[in-house]
Amino acid sequence: MSPFLFWTFASLMLVFGAAVVINRNPVASALSLVVSFLGLAALFMSLDAYFLGIIQVLVYAGAVMVLFLFIIMLLNIRAEERRRINWVTSAAGIAVALAFLIQTFLVITRFHLAAKTFPPLPSSPIDDVRNVGAALFTNYNLPFQLVGVLVLVATIGVVLLSKREPRS
Repeated sequence: MSPFLFWTFASLMLVFGAAVVINRNPVASALSLVVSFLGLAALFMSLDAYFLGIIQVLVYAGAVMVLFLFIIMLLNIRAEERRRINWVTSAAGIAVALAFLIQTFLVITRFHLAAKTFPPLPSSPIDDVRNVGAALFTNYNLPFQLVGVLVLVATIGVVLLSKREPRS
């Protein structure tokens, strides 16, 4: 991937990731998250991890975001009310973010391996899907099952929360 495309997709992810936090409208925030997920999928594709890129689009940008939008619209969440900005906490947050960026820059400039380009990965005769499936169902079987139970419990919770009381 050319550096121009990398920086385009990386900046797209950062801008829309910030828009997720900054937007006060939950639907606009969820749609910003979709664009951020699409940028991440493009970065996966650039690393020749096509399976992860497609799964990123299908599962996260597709199914999970449809579920988020369904919950937002089902619970009728309105945009957050405008309130006064606390400038002291905003300045402190900006100072911490700048300190983090400066520290990251200093670490990268002093880390000599960061200046070298990453060597190309050797191609494997075994495909991505087989590797991901083998890892998922051998090493990570218990966490995979626990996430499934957690999603089931969350779905049942959403259904119970959205159930309206009968009017008498």
